[in-house]
This record gives sequence, structure tokens and C-alpha cells, in this order.
Amino acid sequence: RNFHFTSRADFLHIESLMPAHCCPTKWICSSHSVRRELCQQVAPDQQIEGFSDREQRLVDRLYNGLIQGHRACLAEAITLVESTQSRKKKIAQVLLQKVLSYHREQEKLNQGKPLAFRVGLSGPPGAGKSTFIECFGKMLTERKHKVSVLAVDPSSSTSGGSLLGDKTRMTELSRDMNAYIRPSPTRGTLGGVTRTTNEAILLCEGGGYDVVLVETVGVGQSEFAVADMVDMFILLLPPAGGDELQGIKRGIIEVADLVAVNKADGDLVVPARRIQAEYVSAMKLLRKRSKVWKPKVLRISAKTGEGVSEMWDKMTEFRDLMLTSGELIAKRRRQQKVWMWNLVQENLLEHFQNHPAVKDKIPLLEEKVLSGVLSPGLAADLLLKAFKDGL
Repeated sequence: RNFHFTSRADFLHIESLMPAHCCPTKWICSSHSVRRELCQQVAPDQQIEGFSDREQRLVDRLYNGLIQGHRACLAEAITLVESTQSRKKKIAQVLLQKVLSYHREQEKLNQGKPLAFRVGLSGPPGAGKSTFIECFGKMLTERKHKVSVLAVDPSSSTSGGSLLGDKTRMTELSRDMNAYIRPSPTRGTLGGVTRTTNEAILLCEGGGYDVVLVETVGVGQSEFAVADMVDMFILLLPPAGGDELQGIKRGIIEVADLVAVNKADGDLVVPARRIQAEYVSAMKLLRKRSKVWKPKVLRISAKTGEGVSEMWDKMTEFRDLMLTSGELIAKRRRQQKVWMWNLVQENLLEHFQNHPAVKDKIPLLEEKVLSGVLSPGLAADLLLKAFKDGL
């Protein structure tokens, strides 16, 4: 049978729609026209159509290495998923589908409970995020956990480059065999979260990492994008920053499940206590998002390690409560839907800009908008009309 899909999110989640009596499948997308992708069902023992032996061996090698916990294979798999080259994208989708099937089997063996705890971490520059991750990660690896850190690094809007220097600031943790740190450039993606972060989380979980930390850039749109792909969202704040509640957007406090005031040591203990009290009173005014969990405000010091262990206790308490009440599973399902529509929007825009009926008109209309001959609204209507007529 042949299946037609409009987005790669449909493609990723199609297996969950298959009846139970179907044989195990692999999926592959091969482009036959500009307008649509044809996805074909292939038996596992057959050669994947359109793939060379070398590509098939690459998928098998990465998959086997990944589930055996090899960090080099995980790194290579994430690089493959991040690639924008169309051929590599197709190979990445086949690999992701295999990992997704394995992931589902492992969850069944785990009585339907999630395999990993996904944690989003954000805060303004200078809040001590890297120091905290180093201290927190070391504590978890000592307790026999496997930790992966996906650090999203902002790309320069001028040069398009990224420093990707987060690893250099976590020297101890990056040498730990039970930890994996991966900085990823945003490449100008809205929200500062790479479009492949969600898929990188899946690969990390497939590699046996049971705590996945997603660190984001500063304070802005990225928090909302990350909150849609993690189980728990933590806001890390420095103790001294002027008018505290003005300094942080209200919307970000609303998505935070836990607020940690870092650097609560030495001379900063008193300001840290004051800010903790301010946030505790501010949290009372916010609308409740969960029936079982009330957001907490803690004081910690990543430098001395004080309060970090207690913070992990609160995090596990959150996970257990959310899991028992069924809210965690419901949240993850909702996130998959949100992510599907995000990918649909992104892919539609890409398809629209590269459509033959539109591609040539874009520079001309942009020029007219720049010179003030056309209004942006009229130019957009003309492009959409050309797109509809060309379908």
C-alpha cells in the first residue's frame, strides 16, 4: 500500500495509527513531484527503496550504536537530523522512525511510564545556568543517572554563526562518561529553539539517557517553545537585578513549574531571600495550571552546591505527582500535537517560497514593498493568489 502525507510530523507518528495485526514496518519518503511526498511501506528485511547499500548500512550502524549507548553514534545521529540537505533529511526520518518504534517498545516494558524526565531550563544571561547544569549534572551522574544536555546557542543575525561554547564552560561534566552535552545553533529559528530539538530529545532517550535537560537562550520566545516539549520547566534567576518582577516577563513565570534563585551565597544571601519572597507572593496571583502541583520558589547556590539536592527532590516529587494524576501523559500527547502543527507551518512556508508560481515573483514584490509602491498586505495577497492559481 502507498500512503500520502503532507508533513513530516504525520510521517513520524503514522505508526501509532496502524492496526495491531500489521507487520513491523520501516518508512521512507521519496520525492516524486514538487507537490507531494510519497511514503512507502517496506518490510524490515527488504532493501529500503531508493536507498543505496551505503545509506542502509549508515542507518543500521547509527541505530545499533545509539541503542547500545555509544555517544559518538548519538552525536552523528543528531547531526544527521539537524541537516537541511534533502537526502540526509530522508535518511534521518528512517532512523527516527526506527528509534520511535524502539522507544515505544521500551515504554511498554516500563508499564507505559515515560523512559526519561525532560526538563527545560531558562533564565537571563548571568543567572548561572552553565554552573548550575555542571553542578546538577555531576550530582545526577553520581546517583547513577545518565544525563544529556541540549544547549541551544543563539546564531548571530549578522554573520549567521554561533559560538557553541557551552561545552567549554562545563569542563567536568563534559568529561563524564554518563553525560552528553550538545550545543546546537538556532540558525535564526523563532524562539531560539532549533526545529530539531524535539527529535534530538527522542534520540537522547533512545540512547538510554533518563534525564534530558534543554537549556535555552536568555528570556524571550524560546521559553514558550521549550515549555511545549518538556515535562517540567525551570526558571533560574540571579539574586540582584533591580526591579525583579519588571525584569522578567509575566508570561514566562506563568509557564514555570519551579523558580530557582541561584547564587544564594556570601553577600547575596539576603537579596536572594528577598527575591524568593517576592516571587512566592507573585506566584499566588497566577492562574493554576495543574490540579496537583503548585509552582515552588527555591534558593540554591550552584557554586557551593547548597540546595541543589533539595531541588532534585522537588523535581522528582513533581514528576511522581504528575505521573500518578495522568497529567504528564496528557501533557506529552498535547505537546506532540503542538509540535506537529509547528512543523506543518514551517514546511508550508518553505514549500510556498520554493513553489515555481511564487519563487520568481517574490524578489519583484519585495522590491515594490521596499520602495513603497505596494502595501505589504496587497503584496502578500498577490503571492497567495499566484500560489493558489499554480496548484
